Amino acid sequence: MGTWRGLRVAFILGSLFMILLIIVYWDDVGGFNLYPLQEPKHESLHPRATAGSPHSTSRPQNSSSSPVPTTARSTTLVSEETGGAAEELTEEEGKEKQEQRQQETREDEEKGRSRTIADNMEQEDRKQRIMGVCSGKDAVEFPGSTRPFEQIPNRELDHLIVDDTHQIIYCYVPKVACTNWKRVMVVLSQSLISPSSGKPYTDPEAVPPDLVHNSSIHLTFAKFWRHYGSLSRHLMALKLQHYTKFLFVRDPFVRLISAFRNKFGKPNEDFYKQFGSVMLRRYANLSGSLPETAAEAFAAGIKPTFQQFITYLLDPETERESIFNEHWRQVYRLCHPCQVKYDFIGRLESLETDAEHLLKLLEVDHLLHFPSGARNRTAASWERDWFAQIPIAMRRELYKLYEPDFELFGYPKPDSTLHQ
Repeated sequence: MGTWRGLRVAFILGSLFMILLIIVYWDDVGGFNLYPLQEPKHESLHPRATAGSPHSTSRPQNSSSSPVPTTARSTTLVSEETGGAAEELTEEEGKEKQEQRQQETREDEEKGRSRTIADNMEQEDRKQRIMGVCSGKDAVEFPGSTRPFEQIPNRELDHLIVDDTHQIIYCYVPKVACTNWKRVMVVLSQSLISPSSGKPYTDPEAVPPDLVHNSSIHLTFAKFWRHYGSLSRHLMALKLQHYTKFLFVRDPFVRLISAFRNKFGKPNEDFYKQFGSVMLRRYANLSGSLPETAAEAFAAGIKPTFQQFITYLLDPETERESIFNEHWRQVYRLCHPCQVKYDFIGRLESLETDAEHLLKLLEVDHLLHFPSGARNRTAASWERDWFAQIPIAMRRELYKLYEPDFELFGYPKPDSTLHQ
């Protein structure tokens, strides 16, 4: 009982103390406010009233010596009397900017849709052209155009790179941005480990260009027999049916100029020993022995000319000895467009836009970007100058050699070069 009586006394004393506090507080501020520290509601209409603005500097800091409700009313007057018109103007400007951004977004989306439609139509035209040439409608005959895929030897399928993770098949064509596309395939297939991170590369531009030409890091159709044995052709057919297949092409004559400049325009020991020295011995009418190395030959001013290179390509003896090197082998022999129904045919001449379109089609544009580094840019405008010293008869013979590529991929016949 004594405890209960004590609690009652304490409760009564506490209540009296609280009543006394309320009376004192009421006398102090002249009113009663349940939320004395809350900002007035109209502040939310002025989001720009920050520490450096007139609205913030006119509002004193909350303290026991500054009655909060009085300060709030002063801020209201300042906001309404001095800042209201400016804030209303800013709000209108904000609405205009928002509407402008929305309009720009709609225009960008419309441009994107129009561009996608145009890109898809262009791709359909390119694919239809290949089908027409392969069917014989254009009266262009070339070896292997009618043979079924099953009859293509494995050694001729070494340019078809397979990425099973993303279900992609890429046929690479040397001198047509193939280094950068191989870098993309390395990143997608995670087939190369970065020594710095110990993990697969995620940025194509970080992949060393010289490494991507190492055939051991790419899975190609030519390797299927080693991996899958008797099932290899069946698996190839399944992947060709279900995977997205693409290649990039280039004006055939410009590609030849690019190959010559890259392999014979500067010392290249491998190409000098295997091809350059053969051209010099056959067509240069040099007396005495040739320098053993490309560096020595170039120092002595001995190097193949573009005409000797063309002569080498037209010489029947060249292919009797060995199949054309991949850098000047025709695209129809590298990628077999009459047997492989490509879903995307890109062009070097429109590389940036085609690459962007393709990465979206492959649904990997969120994973990587096509490398934007320096690329060999042999210009089509150089063609006339490079062929100026080549006899017209040789130019026409060379065109016949590469005519299937001109026709298959829609490059115009270079009449000015052939009849100059």
